[in-house]
Amino acid sequence: VFPSLAQAQASVANEVYQELGQPSVFLFCPTEYCSSLCSPSPSQSCYLQTIGQELLPEIGVIWTGPKVVSQELSAALLEEVEAVLRRRPVIWDNLYANDYDCRRVFLGPYMGRAPGLMSRLHGLLLNPNCELQANFIPIHTLGTWFRSELGSCAHPDHAGTEAVAALGDSQGAQDGSYSPQEALELALRDWVAEINQQALEPGR
Repeated sequence: VFPSLAQAQASVANEVYQELGQPSVFLFCPTEYCSSLCSPSPSQSCYLQTIGQELLPEIGVIWTGPKVVSQELSAALLEEVEAVLRRRPVIWDNLYANDYDCRRVFLGPYMGRAPGLMSRLHGLLLNPNCELQANFIPIHTLGTWFRSELGSCAHPDHAGTEAVAALGDSQGAQDGSYSPQEALELALRDWVAEINQQALEPGR
C-alpha cells in the first residue's frame, strides 16, 4: 500500500492523531531515533526526510542523540535534526537508563548537555534507573540544570516565566550557569535530609 516504511508510519500516526482530536501532546518515535541508526547521517537519511515532510507538524518526534545512550548532546546535532524533521525534537534522554544492564546503577549528576540546549528542544523525557530510590540525584540535578537553562534564556516565553517564578525559592543555579559538581552536592545534601526524615517516621 505504501512506497516506504516512513510513509506508512507517518500516515498511520497522522490518522491516529486526528482521530484522537489532535491532542496537545502526541509523540512519535521514529525507527531511526538516534544518529547511529541513521544511514548515512540524520541530514541525509531518506527515512527522516520523509518523516519530516509527511508527519503533521503538531506531532512531536522523539530523539535520543548521537546514540541510544548519549553521553553528550550538542547544539550542532540538534540543529541538524531540527532541519531534517522540520521541528524541534523531543529528547528521550537515556543517560541514566539501566534496564539494559541492571547490575549497574547511575548516580552521577545530569551532565554532558550543551548550555542553552533547552531553547532547541520541544521537550525532554528522562529515562531513569529501574530502581526508584536511585533516581533522587538524577532527577534533582536535572531540576538544577533546568533552572539554569531557564535563567540563560534571553527571552523566556510566558510559560518559562511562570516556571522561573515557581522555582524562585529553590536553591541552585539561577544565573544561567550550570555546574554538575555543584548540582551533585546540592542533591546529596537534600538526599541525606530526605533519608534522615524518613528514618524518623513511625515504622521505619
